[in-house]
Amino acid sequence: MLLAVLVILPSIIAVAVFVYGFIAWTFYISVTDWKSSVVDFTFVGLKNWTRLFGERRFYMDMRNLVFYAIGFMSQCIIVGFVLASLLDQKIKGEAFFRTLFIFPFAVSGIVTGVTWQWLMQPSTGVNLLFAKIGMGWFRPSWHSSIEYGIWAITIAAAWQFSGYVMALYLYELREAAAIDGAGTWASYRYIIIPLLMPVTFTAVVLTGMNAIRVFDVVASMGGPGPGNSLDTLALNMYQTTFNAYRFSLGATIGSVMLLLAIFLVVPYLMSMQRESER
Repeated sequence: MLLAVLVILPSIIAVAVFVYGFIAWTFYISVTDWKSSVVDFTFVGLKNWTRLFGERRFYMDMRNLVFYAIGFMSQCIIVGFVLASLLDQKIKGEAFFRTLFIFPFAVSGIVTGVTWQWLMQPSTGVNLLFAKIGMGWFRPSWHSSIEYGIWAITIAAAWQFSGYVMALYLYELREAAAIDGAGTWASYRYIIIPLLMPVTFTAVVLTGMNAIRVFDVVASMGGPGPGNSLDTLALNMYQTTFNAYRFSLGATIGSVMLLLAIFLVVPYLMSMQRESER
């Protein structure tokens, strides 16, 4: 027992300091008056929180978070499940297609953003493809649009992450598909999809966490955009902290992101605990 404790003690200390210690430090900075390059730990209570909730940019961030989460999470889960289902049909070249679908996950968010920024230019990329097939009338502004720009960004982000969700589904899908005695549609509806609910819950948590902290894809595609139409909490936090040197306000934004993450992580941990007790 003592040997086991000694072996994991360095990891416990590292997690305590670099995870929970920094979380506590972030919340502490959010109640101080550090708003310049000069360090100031003067306690101001909830002043920064009140100021943040009074900023229009913060409400745009929350609006964008809701839109981004809906678009990103639904695309990743639906596309990931469909791809896994298709690969489960034992098609020829399955290994090639599996690698092809999961490859975007290995690409950095910056590369993804830059690539899709070009693909979504109104005069090039995807719009040229539409023109070639006789749909020249369809020329959306994509991420340049104030109204639906954040929805367009979810396409790029989902392209990168859907392969990972596919991999989550694929293993469990084959375990569930081993149960026979029902037709294809009935098997999916009554057996496979219900059995995959834990995997779906995991995918919801992972994609939800990604939606809360998204930064690189948005930043490389022109965020925060006109009227903060592409802005996110992470981008706001970065610019507030390192461009405006409002460290306390930046820490407050980071604290809000941590609180939002708790609403995803805690139910997930509780479900995992219940599963382990069965």
